[in-house]
Amino acid sequence: MKKNISIIGSGFSALAASCYLAQAGNNVTIFEKNSTIGGRARQLKSDGFTFDIGPTWYWMPDVFEKFFADFDKKPSDYYELIKLNPAYSVYFSENDFITIEDTLEKICTAFEKEEKGSSIKLKKFIAAAQDNYNIAIKDLVYRPGVSPLELVTPATMKKIGQFFSTISKEVRKEFKNERLVAILEFPVLFLGAKASNTPAFYSFMNYADFGLGTFHPKNGMYSVILAMQSLAEELGVTIKTAQNVEKIIVANQRATGIQVHGEFIPSDVVLSGADYHHTETLLDKKYRQYSEKYWEHKTFAPSSLLFYVGFDKKIDNVEHHTLFFDVDFEKHARAIYDTPQWPEDPLFYASFPSKTDDNAAPQGKEAGIFLIPLAPGLEDTPQLREAYFDKIMTRFEKLTNQNVKNFVIFKESFCVNDFVEQYNSYKGNAYGLANTLFQTAFLRPKLKSKKVEHLYFTGQLSVPGPGVPPSLISGKLTAQLIEKYSK
Repeated sequence: MKKNISIIGSGFSALAASCYLAQAGNNVTIFEKNSTIGGRARQLKSDGFTFDIGPTWYWMPDVFEKFFADFDKKPSDYYELIKLNPAYSVYFSENDFITIEDTLEKICTAFEKEEKGSSIKLKKFIAAAQDNYNIAIKDLVYRPGVSPLELVTPATMKKIGQFFSTISKEVRKEFKNERLVAILEFPVLFLGAKASNTPAFYSFMNYADFGLGTFHPKNGMYSVILAMQSLAEELGVTIKTAQNVEKIIVANQRATGIQVHGEFIPSDVVLSGADYHHTETLLDKKYRQYSEKYWEHKTFAPSSLLFYVGFDKKIDNVEHHTLFFDVDFEKHARAIYDTPQWPEDPLFYASFPSKTDDNAAPQGKEAGIFLIPLAPGLEDTPQLREAYFDKIMTRFEKLTNQNVKNFVIFKESFCVNDFVEQYNSYKGNAYGLANTLFQTAFLRPKLKSKKVEHLYFTGQLSVPGPGVPPSLISGKLTAQLIEKYSK
């Protein structure tokens, strides 16, 4: 039966869900609080520069292909995908970096230069990671987190030990060189947790990195949002911006609609792709599934301090993606997860999309995005932002042996307060809930409300977890549950 479905938010998961629900014949309307769509994946354009506000890494191309194939489409129908070579580089000290190229063979050569015999270990490690990838990404993550039995398959039973070991332990069993260890532990940052807290099974992220490679959609990640918007509208989805949802209306323990600008919008089903905690505050207290205490005790992925910077020259000695691991990784991690505070010496990441994409900056200039991971909920002031910009720029100049501060002609920042204000993000988190052992699959917040019929959730605080590919999958899972349970 055709249903009127109201979706809150227009990020990756909400757009994905809208496509599946419209394909099934429903009347679907998206309500986005901001003036542009995309949720955390919006775009900033100014002074001839173009920046992705949120995600900048395009990994797991097969997940995007699978999404579009569900509608008899291909990513190439909407955007051009460029494989990066090198994928990224990692700085460890002044003029001292390791470059990760675009094939496993080339990466093995780089590893062998650092640690004799490591290339053989790497091939074995990535082969196991590929096996995990085939189990996880082609099967497990497409399960809705309803029951613990979803994790019990003949394939996972053989891997049971990996759920009780960690990425860090498994990497350090094989590799002694701290630089190589840092590179192998880095991909799980996309899951929002420390490698020492992430189950070893999640080594499939290493296969995504070294096996499948890193890509850039022409004109940035926002091209994917625009592609999904086009697909959704082709399927009949209505998208409304500047529509802040004020309340979810419940009658007889069933969601009957939403309130927007004081107006009641009747709905057969309400689906939220907005922050899970915030969505529950739109309900009367008796209908909320999770208490404030529940959220307080969860392990959240980091927030971020981001800078979008336009330079009046080309930047040397960096790749499209460049990581700066010249300081103590564990010390920064403790400032995020153990004793939340601003890190004394932060690791940071920089993206220069104009290295690949001429549309990202005017000719002869460079667009740079700089990111410092932070604990959610920290004090956020203009003075702190400026202090940290100066801190990382000073290190950046020294590490890459060039003057850049004097060439900044555009700069905007985005931090904890902005995540709260623009996305209603719990404590200003940037990536959702971390994928730790006790926050995996059925142990994450549910896609289907346990207290309110015809109310559903999707996105990085729910199943399967943080990141862009999991968000696409989350949208599909929730759409399937709606078709199954909300007749």
